[in-house]
Amino acid sequence: MNNSIWAEIQLPSFAKLQQDLNTDVLIIGGGLAGILCAHQLHREGVNYALIEADTIMHGVSRNTTAKITTQHGLVYHKLLRRFGPEKARLYWQANEDALTRYRKMCRSVACDFEVRDNYIYATADTDSPMQEWQALHQLGIPAEFHSRLPLPLPVSGAVSFPNQAQFHPLKFAAGIAKELRIYEHTAVKAFDGTAVITDSGKIFPEKIIVATHFPIFNKHGLYFLKLYQRRSYVLALKNAPQPEGMYLDGATDGLSFRSYGDVLLLGGGGHRTGKQGGCWAELEAFAKKHYPQSREVCRWATQDCITLDGIPYIGQYSANTPNLFVATGFNKWGMTASMVSAHLLADLVQGRSNPYAELFSPSRTILRPQLAVNAVESTFNLLTPTKPRCPHLGCALKWNPAERSWDCPCHGSRFTEGGKLLENPATGDLKNSSAQIHERRSQ
Repeated sequence: MNNSIWAEIQLPSFAKLQQDLNTDVLIIGGGLAGILCAHQLHREGVNYALIEADTIMHGVSRNTTAKITTQHGLVYHKLLRRFGPEKARLYWQANEDALTRYRKMCRSVACDFEVRDNYIYATADTDSPMQEWQALHQLGIPAEFHSRLPLPLPVSGAVSFPNQAQFHPLKFAAGIAKELRIYEHTAVKAFDGTAVITDSGKIFPEKIIVATHFPIFNKHGLYFLKLYQRRSYVLALKNAPQPEGMYLDGATDGLSFRSYGDVLLLGGGGHRTGKQGGCWAELEAFAKKHYPQSREVCRWATQDCITLDGIPYIGQYSANTPNLFVATGFNKWGMTASMVSAHLLADLVQGRSNPYAELFSPSRTILRPQLAVNAVESTFNLLTPTKPRCPHLGCALKWNPAERSWDCPCHGSRFTEGGKLLENPATGDLKNSSAQIHERRSQ
């Protein structure tokens, strides 16, 4: 497996749950969102516990490029059109609050926190950067427009946010997780409405927060229709120019640039999980052309949950589950979304109001164009008669030659060549898969 540049950090370890447990709040998932939720509840003196099926920061949070910014692509002109000025600015304010909290927390956590300007650029779309800048001006959000950037590719325009940040996500997690009540290697096997059943004990919570990247309970919330997942890839390069800021193409599958020490992190090659894309080959070709003296020191890939309307789902899991909550659909911007989740959910599980609750509510309308795309993709792959099949909802898996994995184009579950689970929403390995996999790979 490929490891990210962050992976050399030794994280604190935690024991496996060994007995039944009662708690006021149970957090399922030990990525950054779950850890921040636990940290906030810990600070407030709430009786909580966090369980993680593997080890903390083992999944998507380990593979981020760790940009902490309120600028989430060229999105504000779209939010302004879809939701109006009040909600568009509220989205910015929620993430601005998150950025401010990171600034404060990172003063006492050694995590290579650095202030950087963030740039979103376009290479072909000549209208979106200007539309974005005009929308930001209307909303009163500080931003600048640029006609060129210090990148080895032509841009049609760019918008920057000043004083954003980047950091080392695992150092940050290690710094805040040490004293939290966490149980590792404790996987959820079932949920009967009153108890969460693990392989080593039952947990009886009053409230549950699901922070498992893709939600794992299928009976509520329609997340199998409201979300899909995308893969993206990163090369860490030495002997390449170091950008002073953080840069991202506003196009869905464009390139990303940021530095870490003397290493350039070049991202891109993205595609919907289970589909074909540029992958590392696209990044290798770009590096060979523009950074011929560079040397690759590591590479990795990550996966992101994408919502129907560009706003995460943070809040009550569904309208009919008053004691079940969720944080998901971070749309590639998991750093600020994780912090938003921690403070919003800490309020909700304690019965407090929160100014951002309605904006991020998972029960908001699903009548968006992406819904039809997700439904068609799921239907097609459910009806595809090939093997192996995903144990989540039965879709036909697709072979990913770049990563040598079986990927689900419906909801994004992934498995090793031998059938071991890599990414949820599936919760277990492929069953009796050896013959199926051999048969399919031989075709």
